Amino acid sequence: MKLCLSSSLGVMLFAAAACHANEALFQDDFKGKLGGGWSWVREDTKGWRVTERGLEIRVQPGNMWGPANNAKNVLVRNAPNPATDEIEVSVSVINQPTEQYEQVDLVWYYDDSHMVKLGQELVDGKLSIVMGGEENDKTRTIAIIPLKSFSVQLRLSKTANRIHGQFRTPDAETWQEAGECDLPVHGTPKVSLQCYQGPANVEHWARITEFRIRRLNK
Repeated sequence: MKLCLSSSLGVMLFAAAACHANEALFQDDFKGKLGGGWSWVREDTKGWRVTERGLEIRVQPGNMWGPANNAKNVLVRNAPNPATDEIEVSVSVINQPTEQYEQVDLVWYYDDSHMVKLGQELVDGKLSIVMGGEENDKTRTIAIIPLKSFSVQLRLSKTANRIHGQFRTPDAETWQEAGECDLPVHGTPKVSLQCYQGPANVEHWARITEFRIRRLNK
């Protein structure tokens, strides 16, 4: 009996530790409304909506890659403590791009000139996963990877001043590596959702669901 109790207690303690190590800090499924803590940069109220299907943002002209910094409806929220936490951020996105560099991104964001992005993007006519970093408006492409699905999950994991990108399509059981890089640390970090380089005369609405932030501390 003592052995049985001891084993049960050990299982409980292990489960509790695992739960703490992957603690959910925030989640938003965008069901009918935005969760608390979000704010918009260059908001266009007619260019976004929240329905029972999720958050939908019109992919309009504009750019965040390099010095233009004029994309509309950049959605941001504060990131957890960057000094002490290992953080994982993930989201699901759907878009059917037709324009060169039309994209929907999950972004570790400091300001319009300092960020790391991971997203679904049309590059030279090919649907792709693109990861890139920007510091003082100077850009660096980390990866361009062929993508076969308009629907994809994106995941960024931050440890100290490094960030790691992965993605997964609906038919995949495991995450695929995109790349990693140093963070262009510049002030207070935020997490951002960005949609831009869309057509001016045709409405493309990206759908965003299943936003999660987790703490991955040991």
